[in-house]
Amino acid sequence: MIQNSSLNTILRDRTAAGRTLVEPLLKYAHRPDVIVLALPRGGVPVAYEVATALEVRLDLMLVRKLGVPSQPEFAMGAIASGGIQIVNEGALRVHPIDQDTFDAVVARETRELSRREHLYRATRAPVVLKDQVVILIDDGLATGASMMAAIHAVRLQAPSRIVVAVPVAPLETVEALRTEVDELVCPLIPEWLMSIGYWYVNFTQTSDEEVIDLLRRAWQRESSTGTALQEGSDA
Repeated sequence: MIQNSSLNTILRDRTAAGRTLVEPLLKYAHRPDVIVLALPRGGVPVAYEVATALEVRLDLMLVRKLGVPSQPEFAMGAIASGGIQIVNEGALRVHPIDQDTFDAVVARETRELSRREHLYRATRAPVVLKDQVVILIDDGLATGASMMAAIHAVRLQAPSRIVVAVPVAPLETVEALRTEVDELVCPLIPEWLMSIGYWYVNFTQTSDEEVIDLLRRAWQRESSTGTALQEGSDA
């Protein structure tokens, strides 16, 4: 499902953005084979609202954008857990980067990915995605490089279905990703996207503490309702 809302639509914050995704995803509610994977950090508050409303599991897909050194918000690629690396060739044509510089960015972002993996998950085993319906959620997409890396990482685990759900993304990115997944949900598709934050009233950075708190609340809910995550040791 792809929706195209009025360009006057402004999202209040990430919590409100998550609520815009609930109705299009209602068919996945209360299903034990469904898991919502958030792209930290900004995707976690959005995904928390979806997972809570649908009463399905919540976990993480750790991805790091490879920003151009002179323009960090411009993605020249992305990495994801499992050694996945995506290169944005178009970005590298616009911003030529030598190999040593590129490798240095990859090394830095790999360290940050590992830090977040340890901080957010601690000793919790990765979720098993084989034969599961996976809903990937972020707070918005620009180039889509990070989400593409997430898709590739999920596909390696042979899920039964991959769904991407984001509150806002430009048409070009939506069209590029739509062919990579089974379903794409995006309520707000502006003709141009100067930045994701432009479409939010409040787009303050999500902290590590907020991510940890939301995950703790979601995992406690799942445990208390008997929908505990399938862990790697269950495979």
